[in-house]
Amino acid sequence: MAIELRWGSVSIVGNVRENNEDRFFVDPQGRFFLVADGMGGQCAGEKASAMAAELVPRKLESILPAGDDAGKVTAGIDAAVAHANGEIMALSELDPEYHNMGTTLALAVRAGNRLFIAGVGDSPVYQLRGRKLEKLTVDHSLTQALLDAGTITAAEAVKHRYRNVLYRYLGTKEGGIGTKPRAVELKSGDRYILCSDGATDGLSDEQLAELLGAAPTPQAAAQTIVYSALAGGSRDNITCVTVFVEG
Repeated sequence: MAIELRWGSVSIVGNVRENNEDRFFVDPQGRFFLVADGMGGQCAGEKASAMAAELVPRKLESILPAGDDAGKVTAGIDAAVAHANGEIMALSELDPEYHNMGTTLALAVRAGNRLFIAGVGDSPVYQLRGRKLEKLTVDHSLTQALLDAGTITAAEAVKHRYRNVLYRYLGTKEGGIGTKPRAVELKSGDRYILCSDGATDGLSDEQLAELLGAAPTPQAAAQTIVYSALAGGSRDNITCVTVFVEG
């Protein structure tokens, strides 16, 4: 039986922010999924995330190979991300209204029976396989760097003052240097979530796994996760794209 994907998506402003700087994109054919969390003054964050959500899919559409060759898929993803990064940087330099704008990026690209997972910044991608929740991306944050260096513990990282300070995102030179996509085999029953950090700000990993696993449909999962994060005290915009694997 062929592997099929179903998906759902929700994005809300939340209780604290005045505007929504998150954006997402879902390819109607289920080939790629994207979440972007913008940053910058005034409407700059909105602009950066909107550019990522438009430019990355458009570039993938034009250059992504038909097959599932890992090298070619990786090259296509990196080219699309680098293109969006360059355009965001260019506008940031040309228009004072968008000076220093940037955005994170969480991306999943289907090629054959694999998903290629990539991220820039701290918008995560998770896989739920059985009852095991695994984070497939690595945050490009100062807190993660300190954690990797053994300077702080995992418990300290959760509330660390630098947890939202990024050293790499789209809109910087480092944003387009390559994403090192991670390829995962699609297995029936697997569930994935791409989200902004507003979702994880209000939910623990244990809660996220429970909600993702219990939902009857991907849209129900997205809605439950977003509004549970809101009830859990998230102070940011909250965006969630869920993908269920069937077959």
